[in-house]
Amino acid sequence: MQELTTAYVQNFNPLENIFISAFIAFLPILCFLSCLLLFKIKAHLAAFVTVILASALAVFAYGMPFALVGASFVQGFINGLWPIAWIIIAAIFLYKLSVKTGSFEIIRQSVISITPDHRIQVILIGFCFGSFLEGAIGFGGPVAITAALLVGLGLRPLYAAGLCLIANTAPVAFGAVGIPIIAMSNLVGVQQLEISAMTGRMLFPLSIIVPFFLVFLMDGFKGLKETFPAIFVAAFSFALTQLYSSNYLGAELPDILSAVVSLLCTTIFLKFYSPKNIFRLDDEKDFSTENKLSAFVIFKAWLPFLLLIICIIIWTQPWFKSLFDKGGIFAYTQVKLSFSNLQGLILDPNFKPVDLGLPIHFVGFQAGTAILLAALLSILFLRIRLEEVSTSFWETLKEMFIPCITIGLVVSFAFISKNSGMSTTLGLAFAQSGQAFAFFSPVIGWIGVFLTGSDTSSNLLFATLQQVSARELGIKEALFLAANSVGGVVGKMISPQSIAIACAAVGLVGRESELLKFTLKYSVGFIVLISILTAIIAFFMQGIIPDVVPLQR
Repeated sequence: MQELTTAYVQNFNPLENIFISAFIAFLPILCFLSCLLLFKIKAHLAAFVTVILASALAVFAYGMPFALVGASFVQGFINGLWPIAWIIIAAIFLYKLSVKTGSFEIIRQSVISITPDHRIQVILIGFCFGSFLEGAIGFGGPVAITAALLVGLGLRPLYAAGLCLIANTAPVAFGAVGIPIIAMSNLVGVQQLEISAMTGRMLFPLSIIVPFFLVFLMDGFKGLKETFPAIFVAAFSFALTQLYSSNYLGAELPDILSAVVSLLCTTIFLKFYSPKNIFRLDDEKDFSTENKLSAFVIFKAWLPFLLLIICIIIWTQPWFKSLFDKGGIFAYTQVKLSFSNLQGLILDPNFKPVDLGLPIHFVGFQAGTAILLAALLSILFLRIRLEEVSTSFWETLKEMFIPCITIGLVVSFAFISKNSGMSTTLGLAFAQSGQAFAFFSPVIGWIGVFLTGSDTSSNLLFATLQQVSARELGIKEALFLAANSVGGVVGKMISPQSIAIACAAVGLVGRESELLKFTLKYSVGFIVLISILTAIIAFFMQGIIPDVVPLQR
């Protein structure tokens, strides 16, 4: 790409009317939704059309130099492939190894031995295990792994993907070891514990609702009545642990601790309780235990996923991270792509350089590398034949090619929207609503995650706007900062990036519009409830909002 010399100063109101400018900025989103829902266009083609429209608007409406639009596209596409696609490929490869070796059939039988009921299996796998994975790796890996597991347990692919996207809402705010909250706190210059605490308080009702809602979707009020004790244990053990850890331990551990506590409590409870009627979405009816599996056989079958957990835990330790820092023994693995010709060439209206989120680190310290290591260790410990390894690897690459292109295009659109200023235009339009902003604050985070596919990116995009708006309204800023993240968690289930990942994981490439149609109405319902909750806290319950403490720079 040619060397760039002219800086671009973002103009968040290019048409001199914030609402008209916001309408222009909204057009690419409207285009993407229309392509998927109205015209039933495949996701990669819909994303391509959306990128073209966003690029044209960035050039002709926002005045962004064409070369910078192209650079933003390349930057976004590479960020889509790394680390996001890298995590998906590694996760699916690990899953395929489990299937090829027959381990997955044993895993299926071991889960059925806990309970053959699909309603409770969705809670154990989609909600509990998915929350652990979200807290450890994030970036779409949890949905990919849990959806594939549920399909293996007998759920229909589209249904499994949709349920996992909904189950993935509760842990997203603390995903990937608290990065969404930590990144936000560093950006706005306040301690993360207060934001973490407020986020945990706002998520408490959502974390209780989600497991019950999943069962309701599967089997209505009848299902809720039949499984209430087990779902109660799963929901409240998770929500209470999340509330405590987010308020007293910080943002890093709520997902992992909550998931482990909920999984253990629910599994132990199911030793003494079983629903009267077994609910299945397939035709399987025989759950006899005459061919009882030995503990060693079950251990071997679960070994790839146990290794995954161990590798992820190691990957999150400060001492291990330091090995990849400058001077560490693995520092040589950190290959960087810096886009040095872009630095300082995109400025905000105050002429300050916009954070481009670079450089990109290849190999080395990445969650995808941890998952791949778990796969390689599984090959070694289980003595998997090279033929099965090769078949699994090439099948993974073949099946993931189109989804990875889709993810790259979606993230490219997000970077064009962010770098041109279109994303901020949408946020500023909502900020014009005065006192009503207390209702719209979570909606901004919701839109941010829809655009970027990441709660972290949404928080970085809109945290300053939320902070300034809170100060102008005389409301403690922790509320709106937390609301941005909490609103974002229910935007995750409709994010094009998440939809593409979920479809890829269960073999539904090309049917993204069906999955979006399934989750969209629930996402809208959840964001309305979260917005009402935020407004109630802002005007009637300000006592539960903590005062933020400035960071010591």
